[in-house]
Amino acid sequence: MAFTTITAAPEPGLLRITLNRPGQRNGIDDVVIGELHAALDIAERDVERPVVVLCGRDGVFSDGMNFEAAADNDASDGGAAFFDLLRRFTTLPRVVVAQVDGKVAGGGVGLVAASDFAHATERSTFALPEALWGLLPCCVLPFLVRRIGFQKAYTATLSTQAMSAVEAHRVHLVDELTERPETALRQLVFRLTRLDPAVFGDAKRYFRGLTDVGEDAKARAVAEFSRLMSSPAVRERISAFVHQGRYPWER
Repeated sequence: MAFTTITAAPEPGLLRITLNRPGQRNGIDDVVIGELHAALDIAERDVERPVVVLCGRDGVFSDGMNFEAAADNDASDGGAAFFDLLRRFTTLPRVVVAQVDGKVAGGGVGLVAASDFAHATERSTFALPEALWGLLPCCVLPFLVRRIGFQKAYTATLSTQAMSAVEAHRVHLVDELTERPETALRQLVFRLTRLDPAVFGDAKRYFRGLTDVGEDAKARAVAEFSRLMSSPAVRERISAFVHQGRYPWER
C-alpha cells in the first residue's frame, strides 16, 4: 500500500511507522487514522516483527487534531475513529512503542498514552491544549487516566500547560527518558523478541480486564466530543485559527 501521511518501514524485529506530515505538524485526521490502521494490519500479519514503533519527525511527534480538516467537517465520526485507533493499540497482539523526540499535543498525547512503551528525549514536551478552544481531550482521557491516573490527567486538562519530558517520566506517561532512543529501543526489542509472541496478546487481554476501556467509555467520549465540536463558539474559534491565524485568546 502506498501511504501519503505516514511511512512504514520493516526493520529487524520491528515495523517502524513514522508520522510524515511535517507541513501539518503531523496532525491527525481520518486519512492519518486510516493509514495507521493499514500499517497496523501489516504489523499484525508479520510474525517476524513483534514490535511496532511509532515516531514523528523534525522535532514534532504529533500536534493532535488536524484543525484544517476539522474546520469544515463534522468531527463526531472522527472522534469515534480516533478512539478505535487508540483502543487498537491496547488490543493489537504486538508491542507498540512510542518514540518521542519533540513536541506532543492533544491527540498526539493519546497516541503515546495508548502505547505499551513510551521513550522520549529530554527536549520532548507533552500538552493538552483542548480547553483553550472550549474542547476537552475526550478520546484521549480514558487512555491517559489508565496510564498516569485521574488527578494528573485532570490537572493537565485544565491547566493546558506543557509537561516537560522529565515530568512526563515522573508521572509514567514516559517509560524511559533517554538521549539515545535507538539504543533504548534496540535493548527493548532484544528482550521482547525472546518472548513467545502469544504472550503479548495474552497480556493485553488479561490487563484489559483490569482496566477496560470499552464501549461505554467510547460512547461517553464520542458523545461529549460531538457536543463540544457542534458548539458555535468552538467552531468559530477553530475557523478563526485556520483561516485567520487567530488564537482563541486573541480577541
